[in-house]
Amino acid sequence: MTVALEGFTHLIPFAAGHEIIRQVRSNLSLIRMTPDLIYDQLIGAGCVTKLQFSWGGNPGVGSLHRLRDAVENGWPNPLQAVEHSHAGMAAAYAAGASGLPFGMLRGYIGSDLPKFNSQIKFIECPFTGERLAAIPAIKPDVAIIHAQKADHRGNVLMWGVVGVQKEAVLAAKRAIVTVEEVVHSLNAPPNAVVLPSWVVTAVCHVPGGAFPSYAQGYYPRNNAFYKAWDTIARERDSFQDWIERYVLGVKNFEEFRKLLEAGAHV
Repeated sequence: MTVALEGFTHLIPFAAGHEIIRQVRSNLSLIRMTPDLIYDQLIGAGCVTKLQFSWGGNPGVGSLHRLRDAVENGWPNPLQAVEHSHAGMAAAYAAGASGLPFGMLRGYIGSDLPKFNSQIKFIECPFTGERLAAIPAIKPDVAIIHAQKADHRGNVLMWGVVGVQKEAVLAAKRAIVTVEEVVHSLNAPPNAVVLPSWVVTAVCHVPGGAFPSYAQGYYPRNNAFYKAWDTIARERDSFQDWIERYVLGVKNFEEFRKLLEAGAHV
């Protein structure tokens, strides 16, 4: 199954990722423009066998050690990595959301990526003769995002820094949205993103569901945890101990969040 958990700097669906780990899902093909800590956790927990992405790391800190271990050493599972540029991923998501078979862009010219990614092809514009890059549309089986609000009819509102969440939902066969709150009326401000109920499969009320990333208007980013993660994830034993205690050892995401907020992770 192909699953895209999208979010950019904030509104990252940590709660959904932890639930995937608790349900012991495996053999997943994950898609994400910028895999960061939650993907490091999913990979290290053995849920993932393939990753399609355009950048991976611990923002402002360094590498994702569980991602590196999977790629370099096959632990806990060998990981097939399909790498694109940011622009390439955005074009592929937009194509999927538009019902098109592939995305096009002026890109990859002079890049080594086409040598390592067979999905990158080049075509000639029938009008100008220009050489353009083409990549297959991204059409996940399931897209999962976090947002600020949903109303009782299932319409979803998000604002602030957004990435490709809208495109991911529109491109996917099914979409799950975790939200900070469920309200009677969205009262959407100008230029906010509103996803209508008919493109959303399920809404889950999960306050704090983006923690330790942030949700604009609700809570800040927990920078201390991002720094601490570098040490936690560096060794297999410390990573497994953390997953056992903080993901598998709690009943729900609310318990996990309270442990982190208490500083127990440091």
